[in-house]
Order: sequence, then structure tokens, then C-alpha cells
Amino acid sequence: MDSWRALADQQADVLSWRQLAELGVSRGVIRHKLASERWRRRTESVLTTTTGPLSPEQERWVAVLHCGPDAMLGGLTALAVHGLTGWTRDEVTVIVANPDSFQHVDGIRPFRTRRPLERLRGPGALPCCRVEPAALLWAAHERNPRSAAGLLAAVVQQRLTNATSLLTWVDALRPLRRAADFRALLRDIEGGSESLGEVDVVRMCRAYGLALPARQRARTDRSGRRRYTDCEWDLPDGRTLVLEVDGAFHLEVGQYTEDVRRQRGLTRPDRIVVRATTDELRREPWVVAGDLVALGVPRDPDAAAG
Repeated sequence: MDSWRALADQQADVLSWRQLAELGVSRGVIRHKLASERWRRRTESVLTTTTGPLSPEQERWVAVLHCGPDAMLGGLTALAVHGLTGWTRDEVTVIVANPDSFQHVDGIRPFRTRRPLERLRGPGALPCCRVEPAALLWAAHERNPRSAAGLLAAVVQQRLTNATSLLTWVDALRPLRRAADFRALLRDIEGGSESLGEVDVVRMCRAYGLALPARQRARTDRSGRRRYTDCEWDLPDGRTLVLEVDGAFHLEVGQYTEDVRRQRGLTRPDRIVVRATTDELRREPWVVAGDLVALGVPRDPDAAAG
């Protein structure tokens, strides 16, 4: 059996010239396979033993092998490998120590760090950053602070990690841009918020002196389906007020229909369900706070009145 086949099987049929040399495959053999179109060159230093379009897995292997033996996938690319959904990007992010050591290639985004790469590397054949540093380093360098916060909420909401682990890594990655903001956000998430919208509700309550809600309560709707509500307050008169927070995707027709059905199923004579959008909570939190007070949400005597 050819010496390169086992490694190619492990790396989605992607190999670097360096690896082939280490396996004793001569340049003449490589040139012959490329000339006969049995292999295909993908970058100056990486080829594939297949010739068709690259699969997403192959694109990741090409990127990480092109950037050198110590490189690893990072940012949103690494998080996609770990299972993150809803944050797709076309470019492949690769964490490197020296971005000047290889040729720039379209579609590959090198991210330089002076931190020891082995501390960041996760298990697995495909060199890939761990969830926590991948998320925090991306968030620290994201231009939009809202997107940065949203990503940290998403990796917790999608069960890729938890707020406690992220807080540990905030300290481990010191110095880290926005570290103070991340700590405040992660403590709110640690307190029960699963989405950025729920964090916004907690911060609104603190700002305007409202009692903090319970978050992610398990409920059974009239069809017997188990649901988790975003925010709830047990009112003094014995009723429960539920606030559901809608992000942009809730405006899609199919999702909106599901949300309306969900609201009907959760509403009871002693349980009121109302809605707010993330845009309202960001731009006009005082309006939402006023409506909640009018519906019976009590003031928190220990909160700072806004």
C-alpha cells in the first residue's frame, strides 16, 4: 500500500507537500500524479488526492495544512466544527503564530496570536481550537459588540460549553479585549439567561428597578409538549406573567406562525403571555419596562431605579 494513503484517509484526502516528503514520496511521483490529473494542487503547499470540488471538510484541511504544522482552525470555523449553527461564514479562519510564513490564499483568514498554540488546541485529528478560546478570541476582535455578545450567548445556548467554563478562559486568555464586558455578560448567562434577549431583559430590570424574572422555566402546553419560557414573573395576585423575547428570525413567516401557536398553548387564565423584540429591548427598554409594570411586575427595592 502506498505510504500516503492512510494519512490521506485521515485528512479527507488532503495532503501537504511537507507531509509527503516526510513519508518519503518523491517530488517526481507527486508531479506525475498531478500531471496525470489523479491528484490536484489546491495551494502552493497543499494538494488533494481527489480532483472534484472541495467538500467543507476538505476546505478546512486545505486551510490548516497550508498555514503550517502548528496551525489550527479558529473563530467561527472552529466553532462550526464543534457544532455551532447559525453563524456560517465562507472564509476559513486559521490561528497561526506567524502569518508571514506562508502565501496568502483567498478564502483563508489567518488569525495571529502570541499565546501558546498547544494551550488552545482541542482533541481530534483535524487541528482545531477549543470551543472557549475560539469563541472568546473571535468575540474580542469582532467589530460589533452586539455580535460579540451574541456569539458567547449562542455557544452556551447550543450546549457547546457553559458560562462557567467561558469565565475561566477569560482569565486564562488575559490580556483579552472586552474582558470586563464578557465577565458581566457571562455572569448574567450563568444566572439563567440562555439568549442575548434574556440578558437584555435582566439588564432592563436592573436599570428600571423591576424584580428579576425566572428564566427558562419548563412548562407543558395544552398539547402536552414541553416548552421553556424565556422570562417569567410570579405576580402578587397569583398570576404568572410570561415574556417571550423575539429576535429577527421570529419575523419569518414559518417561525411567526409557530410562535403564535406556542403563545396560545401556554396561555391560561392564570398565565399571561406577552412578547417583546430584541430591537425594543435595545432601543426603547423603558417602554417595555413600563408595560411590564402596568401588567403587574413588582418593583425590586434593591435595584437601582432608572
